[in-house]
Amino acid sequence: MKKLILIACLGLFCFTTHAQKFAYVDSDYILERVPEYQSAQEQLDKMTLSWQEDIEQLYQEIDQLYKKYQADQILLTQDMKVKRENEIINKEKAAKELQRKRFGPEGDLFTKRQELVKPIQDKIYNAIQDLATEKRFGVIFDKSGELSMLFADPDLDKSDDILRMLGYK
Repeated sequence: MKKLILIACLGLFCFTTHAQKFAYVDSDYILERVPEYQSAQEQLDKMTLSWQEDIEQLYQEIDQLYKKYQADQILLTQDMKVKRENEIINKEKAAKELQRKRFGPEGDLFTKRQELVKPIQDKIYNAIQDLATEKRFGVIFDKSGELSMLFADPDLDKSDDILRMLGYK
């Protein structure tokens, strides 16, 4: 649906701006050919693998504790059962917390990706912006993934006009 609306808007935009120049880039293609990006991606992959192995090892320890608990359960007093159950529960919580810390929305992987990849993406974006200005492109789209606009001449932005037409300030 978004794509259809974007294409319709593009069609209307093309109709109303006869002399505007449009272009597209393939950001995946560009990134594949940037050595710094490949190096950053390899670094992220190694860290991810190491972190995943650590988490899997924790879950194996939890599984062993649980199996040992099941085997010994008949011989344990109620206090000993509660102690072992709490130990298992605490280890599970710790494993889930580590998993969230490493791979969560604001986790170590996200932070490291921002640190390693964002400067490269910014560099590419700036190059696209410079190209658009130099070659006088009105709009540049990215063909990788979903259709998205990477650069648009601010003079061509009619968002405020649409808001005024709808009665908003």
